Amino acid sequence: MTEKEKMLRGELYNPLDRSLLSERAQARLLLQQFNECPADDGKKLQSLAKRLIPNQGKSCFIQAPFYCDYGSNIHLGKRVFFNFNCVVLDVTPVTIGDRTMFGPNVQIFTATHPIEAVARASGKELGKPITIGQDVWVGGNVTICPGVSIGSRSVIGAGSVVTRNIPEDVFAAGNPCRVIKAIEN
Repeated sequence: MTEKEKMLRGELYNPLDRSLLSERAQARLLLQQFNECPADDGKKLQSLAKRLIPNQGKSCFIQAPFYCDYGSNIHLGKRVFFNFNCVVLDVTPVTIGDRTMFGPNVQIFTATHPIEAVARASGKELGKPITIGQDVWVGGNVTICPGVSIGSRSVIGAGSVVTRNIPEDVFAAGNPCRVIKAIEN
């Protein structure tokens, strides 16, 4: 099994593998072009965004600056919106449903490291996929931790740290993020 296959399966992998280094470098070059593109050049911005994140539905909008590891492991539904300065560490799949919105400075981390010091010292990493449903609103400065799912139509309050799954149709907030109340839809 290749290091990329291990990475995508959420197993320990070597992040210094040549092919992974090459893919990350390619993403960095696209990110640099995207983040430095003039704001009034909508066609070029959309073209760069689609090259960086090929798995996206129609009418997605990503406000620069934006950062990610690969881009190819991000799967966006239709009309997904990322505000300024969002980070997606996509070593495993990040799946985001239609019409989901992210405030500024949101961080989505699939990447993690072994808890045991000996395993961590090996330099190997792993990831846990993240799934976010449709019509979710994630407030500014939210951190979404590895392996978390957020249910459709939920709202995550600004500044929250999402460490566990959040069900559908709720308002959740805090550190750690917890359900505050149900939302009637």
